[in-house]
This record gives sequence, structure tokens and C-alpha cells, in this order.
Amino acid sequence: MRRTSTSATSGPAGAGPALAVTSGEPAGVGPDLCLALAAADFPARLLFLGDRAVLRERAEELRLPVRIVEAAEPAAHRAGELQLLHVATAAPVEAGRLDPANARYVIDLLDIACDGCSAGRYDGMVTAPVQKSVICEAGLPFTGHTEYLAARTGAPHPVMLLVAGKLRVALATTHLPLAEVPAAITIERLVDTLVVLDGGLRRHFGFARPRIVACGLNPHAGESGHLGREEIEVIEPALKAAQARGLVVRGPVPADTAFTPRVLADADAVLAMYHDQGLPVLKHAGFGGGVNVTLGLPILRTSVDHGTALDLAATGRADAGSLTAALELAIECANR
Repeated sequence: MRRTSTSATSGPAGAGPALAVTSGEPAGVGPDLCLALAAADFPARLLFLGDRAVLRERAEELRLPVRIVEAAEPAAHRAGELQLLHVATAAPVEAGRLDPANARYVIDLLDIACDGCSAGRYDGMVTAPVQKSVICEAGLPFTGHTEYLAARTGAPHPVMLLVAGKLRVALATTHLPLAEVPAAITIERLVDTLVVLDGGLRRHFGFARPRIVACGLNPHAGESGHLGREEIEVIEPALKAAQARGLVVRGPVPADTAFTPRVLADADAVLAMYHDQGLPVLKHAGFGGGVNVTLGLPILRTSVDHGTALDLAATGRADAGSLTAALELAIECANR
């Protein structure tokens, strides 16, 4: 993605938007990626959230000449300097080794960033990956950033949008077992999802009249009811209801053709019905540079499109492309 040099209205001229960057699971690649970002140049006021000892130790292990400066508010970013809001881990951190004792720390990072955005101190938040399993093992219910931040901000209907270049894929359902997907797709839910997606494309990406393609749920979009009736009974009525509200949406399109160049040429976003219907295509198109954007929140939030990669932590082999793209997109959206 192209970096922008336009400054946000909330900050000093030339400083750019104020963004909070959470370092995520401390045993994963999150600290590595944050250090890589700090070494690069970005037109923004940044504040990284994490444990100073973890970041200093990781910088030494990776031999990165990044200067860590403790700060309370975002400051104009300088390449080679990491402005840090220190939040202490509960237990010592070993790269690649999860510890449930530090699950609360991970949640605290999210809370601080989210609450700062809600209070207007930050123009948006960018999140490094977290490990859902270890958070749940610590007794903290957590199904993902999307659901957690929606609950924290009181957003009734968050929508996960994945972005890789010009390809944008939204999800009608997120982290659900496949067996539970059909029941979760209702007319009301689909209409709400389409409205949020349309609004997010307008607000964050500048589309005046976003064009949305909706996938079917079943093979061949149900084959006129012979391979399932969800298209006839749920998806088609939802699309008609959305069209009646002025949305530009078409479908249901069979998922095996929705991502062909001919269909994508007339689409600003594709709505997939479930997680693994849309994300394999998105990650094939832009793995390592994809961005997760949460639509429907009263705040701006972008993130990586990958997990904690525990085996790569502190090895120097972690790719910062996705977090870099997430930060660049957050800057563009905040400026817009």
C-alpha cells in the first residue's frame, strides 16, 4: 500500500495521525514486528504499548539498533526510535513459550488502546497478533479481537474486513464451527452486515457508492435449491432488503466464481458467508501483506492477517509486512 504524507486534522501540522500500536502476545512475533516498525519511517504520531524489558531483550536478540523511549502520549515518529507506553507483564517472557500468567497483560494492552481511542487520545489502534488459546486457558473468555473490541465499545454489529491491495473480503460470520454457520446466517444479520460493510467502505476507503458482491453459502449458490435452500430463503431476501435501502449489492454469486477477475472488476468488496470461504483467497492473494480491519466500531482498528508465529519469535525470520500494511492503512484511513 502507498504511504500517505497527508497529516490528520487532530494533530500538529505534518505530524500525522496519533495511533496506538499494541505488541500482542509477548512470546510471539508481536514484539519483533513492533521493533521492525520502529526502525522504519512513518508519517504518524505513534505510541507502542508493551513491556519495556521484553522489547529491550528482543531488540538485543535481533540486534536491532532501536532506541526505546518511554512516553505517555503518541509522538511524531522517528525511524530508529520506539515511543513506548510501558505495561508490565505478570511473568518473565520466553520467546516461543506461552504462559497463561501473561494473558491479562495482553488484554490490558487492548483495553488501554481501545479506551484511548474512545476518549479521543488516539485516532486509531493497530494490533499485533494475540494467542486466543492461552487467553482462554487463563479463564478469560476471548474469541478474537473483533468480538472483544465490539463488546468493549458497545458496537452492536462488528464486521471483519480483510484487505490485500485492491481485494477486500468481508465475513458474514467469523469464528464459528462450520456446523453452526447456516443457523447464524439470518436475513436480519445479513442486512445489518451489508449496511455496516457499506458504511465502512464509505468511511474508511472513500467510496461514494460501494459495490458489494455477496457469495452464496452452498456450492453453486444452492443450484436453485437442489444443493441447499439458504440462498432462496435467506440470502436473496436479505440482498433485496439491502437494495431497497439503497445499497449496491448483487448475488448470491457462487463462491467458486466470486473471486474471478471478471466479477471482481465490478466489485469494491466481496461478502463471504463464513471464515474459510473468503480468507483462503485473500491470504493467497496477499499473505504477509494483508490487513484485518474491524468495521462497525466507533473507533478505527487495523491488524495483521496472521497469528503469533511462536516458532519465529526472536529468530529474525518474522515478516513485518502485514503489520506494516496495517499501520499504513490506519494512517490512510485516519487521514481520510
